[in-house]
Amino acid sequence: MPSPDPLAPDPHADVLVSPGYLAGPGDGRAIFNTFDLAPSWTKTIAFGTDAYYTSPCQRVRVANAVESFYGGWTISYAEDPLGVPDWITTFDRNTPHEIVAAFTKPLVDGLHNNFADYLSGGRHYTGTSPASLTARHRWDPVHGSRPFRTVSPDGHAAYQMGVGWLHEYDELLTPEKSTWRMSAGTDPVYTPSWQTFFSRYTPQHLITASTAVFTDPTPVPRAPDQIPDRHRSLVSVTHEATARPNPQATAALARSSQAQAMHVPPPPAAPTALAGHAGSRRQR
Repeated sequence: MPSPDPLAPDPHADVLVSPGYLAGPGDGRAIFNTFDLAPSWTKTIAFGTDAYYTSPCQRVRVANAVESFYGGWTISYAEDPLGVPDWITTFDRNTPHEIVAAFTKPLVDGLHNNFADYLSGGRHYTGTSPASLTARHRWDPVHGSRPFRTVSPDGHAAYQMGVGWLHEYDELLTPEKSTWRMSAGTDPVYTPSWQTFFSRYTPQHLITASTAVFTDPTPVPRAPDQIPDRHRSLVSVTHEATARPNPQATAALARSSQAQAMHVPPPPAAPTALAGHAGSRRQR
């Protein structure tokens, strides 16, 4: 049940908010830190507020243009640093920072070897897909919808896949035409509070990393005034002090969970329509 008074008793103490996709964008320092601390990446500040990053190989370009149409983060990859991007991902300014950070960390960590560690046979390969994650968390497919979408149990988040033919350059020029979209809000399909767009050739493991956070019901920390007003009746809020578990109880719960995991059946099969993403249009 939503908390009747999320600001009590201390309006300055962080609270834990669930679901995270309605918690507001939060503090994006973790995203900046990922790029600021990445070896040999370059950073440029423009107009006093906008941050631009470029990878050492010049293939990845990142923009955090505060006053642009979408704000937030735009990330592009081009096999030829001076050529048309192979893929573009856009996180608008209201996207929860945890979802962005989940994408940018493996992007930076895996770029040096073209993400070989995240592909089949690599040490970070999981075999997980966005479809398997939405199925695991009991998101409902909307049958007959175009584009095809699955919706969270509370109806306030949606993950969708474009269907039908679309010229790849159209989605590079217009994020709304992208093959993949995440969104959330009181009406996540038609009037979302935030949206994230992934063009067709965005690496699947990066989309999956963001989807894992997007679908995770675990509460996220926020200052009370960071929760959007229009979402306050839709979220559950717990004060961190009251939510902090007893260490002994936590250890016992972990042991119990490990024992139960041996008897839990595998998650249901993912819907075929969302089972995988197309490979790159170029041979790497």
